[in-house]
Amino acid sequence: MASSWDFGDTREDLIHRIHPYPARFPAFITTKALEYAEEEGVDVRIVADVFCGCGTTAVEARRNGKNFWGCDINPVATLIAQVKTHSYRDTILTQTYRAIKKEATSRKVTPVERSAICERIRYWFSEKNIDDLIRLDRGIRQMTCPYSAHRRFFQCAFSAILKPTSYWLTKSIKAQRDPNKTPRAVLEAYEDQIDLMRRANRENVFPRPSPTTRIQARNFLKARSSQDMADLIVTSPPYVTSYNYADIHQLSTLWLGYAADYRSLRKNMLGNRHGVRRPSPSAIKRLGDAAWRTYRHMSAQDPGHASSIARYFVDLDKAVRRCWDTLQAGGMAVFVIGNTQYKGVRVDNAEHLETSMRRAGFEGIHAIPRRVSLKIMTPYRDALGRFTRDSSQRQVYADEFVLIGRKT
Repeated sequence: MASSWDFGDTREDLIHRIHPYPARFPAFITTKALEYAEEEGVDVRIVADVFCGCGTTAVEARRNGKNFWGCDINPVATLIAQVKTHSYRDTILTQTYRAIKKEATSRKVTPVERSAICERIRYWFSEKNIDDLIRLDRGIRQMTCPYSAHRRFFQCAFSAILKPTSYWLTKSIKAQRDPNKTPRAVLEAYEDQIDLMRRANRENVFPRPSPTTRIQARNFLKARSSQDMADLIVTSPPYVTSYNYADIHQLSTLWLGYAADYRSLRKNMLGNRHGVRRPSPSAIKRLGDAAWRTYRHMSAQDPGHASSIARYFVDLDKAVRRCWDTLQAGGMAVFVIGNTQYKGVRVDNAEHLETSMRRAGFEGIHAIPRRVSLKIMTPYRDALGRFTRDSSQRQVYADEFVLIGRKT
């Protein structure tokens, strides 16, 4: 059983590569989870992903004819997910792109438009590329309807070219400027990106009649109780110590107007310790041995980071309980999570998640180790934040697990 969760049988489709996204969920796991759930007698009609990221689970659920709902706190992620799960007519994409390109090349940038650009953007982009991005952004907004699927498509393409057209250090997941980099020309990069996304859209075939797919930008932990229910949850919670998605997607957040200050998105993300009360030692002890052991070891190395880990463990425990509440009776949850390391301390995310599942009421829990199957999930990271297979560098992914439980 374990080996079946290591690697998929086929190469992932192009739709899963239309926008860079760190630690992207392997597409085949959703299909494996569906097959396993139905073999175990779960009548899967609705699939959910409560940390849906860029929508990999959503795409695969829809391809398998299942209704889907998902949410993520990161608006850049949900933008990508919404585009990946929508079917577009290629003729309309072609016509709209021509209109956007014409608008982007026909008028100069006004002093008012230029003065509206914040200093953070100026830090990352050359003046020429700022002007070209202003024109392109203006063309997208003028040639598409607000909140429409087509605006999302062209804004997703815009978001995908921001790092290549900036001084952002190539392939780094840290916000680091590379003064020696030659950024790509904006319109050239955008044309290539549109071509990639159109090809992906043409290849992206969903069954008819199409199942319902709903994706929202919202905080699963803080959303009010709703009528959203699921027969199967397939999700991968963020890994503590690994990524800060607010920082990683700051260029898109600022350009697309999701926040005036990208740092404001940090406050509601899992493990955030800024602006929230630090969990008490007694509260951490109640979470179980894994949480308490990890917290004590990290406190000896880095008290500040120990607070983040404590907050993460509390949040993850709450998320698991909410997943239990979300499942229909007889439903199943499939979590994918990895253990990490920070300053030599092993962070037992998987053991803590299993403990939280038991506390919430899940039964028949299986913890299945799996080999990391995506290149970007290589287990080491160099001093610049780039992934590497060099074992002499800092290890960030010790191992990964699939945890499965039932609500009976």
